[in-house]
Amino acid sequence: MKNVYTVRQVNSYIKNMFNQDFMLNRIYVKGEVSNCKYHTSGHIYFSLKDESGTIACIMFAGSRSGLSFRMQEGQQVIVLGYISVYERDGRYQLYAREIVRDGAGALYEKFEALKKELAEMGMFAPEYKQPIPLYVRTVGIVTAPTGAAVRDIINIAKRRNPFVQLILYPALVQGEGAAQSIVRGIQALEKQGVDVIIAGRGGGSMEDLWAFNEECVARAVFECSVPVISAVGHETDTTIIDFVADLRAPTPSAAAELAVYEYRAAREQMVVYRNAMKKAAAVKITAARIKAERAAARLRIAHPRQKLDEKRQYAVDLENRLKNEMNRKLTRDRHRLEVCVEKMKILSPLSRLNSGYAYMQGPDGQGVTRIDQVSEKDYITAYVSDGRIRARVVSREAFDYPVSGAEE
Repeated sequence: MKNVYTVRQVNSYIKNMFNQDFMLNRIYVKGEVSNCKYHTSGHIYFSLKDESGTIACIMFAGSRSGLSFRMQEGQQVIVLGYISVYERDGRYQLYAREIVRDGAGALYEKFEALKKELAEMGMFAPEYKQPIPLYVRTVGIVTAPTGAAVRDIINIAKRRNPFVQLILYPALVQGEGAAQSIVRGIQALEKQGVDVIIAGRGGGSMEDLWAFNEECVARAVFECSVPVISAVGHETDTTIIDFVADLRAPTPSAAAELAVYEYRAAREQMVVYRNAMKKAAAVKITAARIKAERAAARLRIAHPRQKLDEKRQYAVDLENRLKNEMNRKLTRDRHRLEVCVEKMKILSPLSRLNSGYAYMQGPDGQGVTRIDQVSEKDYITAYVSDGRIRARVVSREAFDYPVSGAEE
């Protein structure tokens, strides 16, 4: 038998035919999701079906960035991918790269193109993001005047802080003229001088949210001098304004919580800060007072008056020491003088005279102590205690006086 091929060869040949077909390498397929399974490996296995047939599909974990929602049974979707043959089973399947909900395919491409263009312009750059004020007084809201979004924002804002003023600009958020209405609302609230602006609406399809994907809205948000919080749809919904805004809130309710601070918590925190400041101030004052007292003590020690007082006291001490020393010296000298006086009194001729003795002078004025110093008929003078006596020598007589204390 000629031209006999193995199953592997046939499957490989068919796969090459699929791979060489340009149309099958990038194809959009529309259908209803069926048998959708999220594998633990991250791969998604599902089928697309319509009224006439079914095609097996797989999205690998590495391509999950092309899916912005969670697929469920019965959803109408458009899958971008390529068709190839799985050689082991000999069946072809669609390998998905991107998946969007049906009806949003063209819009999705437009969305991605505008997103890429604005990103290249730098409108998504974090350095252009303005910080949201911590304590706001006025909040501007750009949304529809009716609907759950504005009610949620008002209710949460009033609950968190009833003193914050809310200014609503009733804008169209869907349909013809919605984008221009949102732009006018942002510009009007900017002129009003609000502290922060919330721009958004409730959830919906991609077509319903498209006004927030328009370039004019993105530029209005980017050029606004007031910080803007985007709050469009639900957490899984993503619009161009979310990338341009200074802060993205997953829902309008979350936007109100991000924009409006909680008054009671802030008041309690202020009390904590006040007590901490008082305590810190008291510590500072105590430390400053101790420092001042120490400085005053050092100043008193180093003050010239202190030195003068010390020198004055030292001079007084020296003066007292000098007086004491002089008094001791005077007392000592006075005592010595008194001793000398007593001695002189003892040796003084007057004391002898007072004792009954007399002092005689010869004719030549010399003291007479022996009889041979005078002659008979010489005039002599005798000094007694109360005067002198002039006398004449009548006779002289030698006489031996006994020595006091001598042996007989």
